[in-house]
Parts: sequence; structure tokens; C-alpha cells
Amino acid sequence: MFRYSRQTIGFSTLGFSEVLDLVCDLPPELASCHTTEVAGYVIEGHVPAADVLRLLRDKPAGIIGLAVPGMPAGSPGMEVPSGRRDPYQVIAFTADGRGRVFSRHG
Repeated sequence: MFRYSRQTIGFSTLGFSEVLDLVCDLPPELASCHTTEVAGYVIEGHVPAADVLRLLRDKPAGIIGLAVPGMPAGSPGMEVPSGRRDPYQVIAFTADGRGRVFSRHG
């Protein structure tokens, strides 16, 4: 299961109007099921906490957020009883919609 929780690393959830503001900066192909903001970064989908912590530590130039498109089995919050883990990528994206692979999982 998870090594971190929202509470232990200081994440919080947002209200609907705040999420709408964040989604406006999200490239449509990176959309998923959950959106939040952490220290000014947009976090979309089932991004592992370790990747969020790395983003906060490294502060890569030009990056405004991380996204996991879709809902891959085995990603945080998408664990399945069989233990199946689909491979997936965490994408770092810029304000102009460009993205690059930030990490790979599964």
C-alpha cells in the first residue's frame, strides 16, 4: 500500500471552483479523475507521492505540474485484489502543454 498519505506530507484537497482554475492549465490528453494543487503545482490523477516529493525537491524549470493520464491499475488508489500493476508514466508538463516523462512505474 501507500508509504505516504496526504496528511503526512501536507497535501490537501480543493473546492470545485479552485479545481476549475487548475484544469484550465492542464493539457486535455493528460486529464484524469482527480486534480489538486501542491505548492503551486497542478497534480492530476494517481500520481505517486514519491513523485510529488521529488517535484517539490527538484523544482524542474518550466514545469507546472505532474499527471498520470487515465486510471492505471496498481497506481496509488487503484490497487486491485489480484495485485495487477499496469505500467504507466508520470508526465511533467509545462504551461504551453508540452510534456515529458518524469517517471515510470509498474
